[in-house]
Amino acid sequence: MSIVVTAASGNLGRLTVEALLTRGVPASQIVATSRDISRIKDFADRGVEIRRADFAEPDSLPAAFEGVDKLLLISTTTPSERVANHRRAIDAAAAAGASLVAFTSMLHADTSTTSLASTHWATEEYLRERLPGVMLRNGWYLENYTDQLSQVLQGGALVGAAGQGRISAAARADYADAAAVVLSTEGHTGKAYELGGDEAFTLTQLAAAISAATGRRIGYTDLPVDEFAQVLVDAGVPAELAQVLADADRAMSQDEMFTGSGDLRRLIGRPTTTPAEAIAAALR
Repeated sequence: MSIVVTAASGNLGRLTVEALLTRGVPASQIVATSRDISRIKDFADRGVEIRRADFAEPDSLPAAFEGVDKLLLISTTTPSERVANHRRAIDAAAAAGASLVAFTSMLHADTSTTSLASTHWATEEYLRERLPGVMLRNGWYLENYTDQLSQVLQGGALVGAAGQGRISAAARADYADAAAVVLSTEGHTGKAYELGGDEAFTLTQLAAAISAATGRRIGYTDLPVDEFAQVLVDAGVPAELAQVLADADRAMSQDEMFTGSGDLRRLIGRPTTTPAEAIAAALR
């Protein structure tokens, strides 16, 4: 029986496979899946089995999930297709005899007012009906900000619509490590973990941290939600995704991306990555 990781060619999936290996799970017990297996060939070279899985092609899933014990279902990226894709994956996992599905949901999926949360909550409800599950309600990624550092430094400002809301962001590697813990240890069935960084921040505070790390004066420009969405579109973000991201900032302004649960720190057994550490790593 195997641990199957979906979307293993993506950032979170790749890091989860690495975390499983680091935690001592034999490569022979890990299956990494992707729509394009050429992107995960390096895992095969290390003894991990690789299989093609495309949630939009249900016929690809029985072979991809064959022999599965525990499955990590990583949320897909296109909002309008997300629920249908997730349901097909859950159905295939059930048919394959999975004993547990861990789903990367989002923080406060059951109460959040964001459009992003609604698709995650719908998936959670479906999973509960079909299989034993664990909800990994991931907060925001620090990389959502550090990946944009060059643009922030060029423009001299961090731009958003989050007001002075607190954001409990952590590094992708932290969330991947938590997923690896849940997949490789017992006692998690039925849990919903609210996962976020130890050190919450406002975007004003994040801008100050960037200033401190770079010696540049970086401020935070808070925009109305619609204006921020247009800024994202102008920067090349697809319109549908820009609306979703701007709506997430609106929710942030109401502290919907804040958690004081401590779940992430407890799962991984160490402090989470701080904003200062993530900024320093991105500047190297």
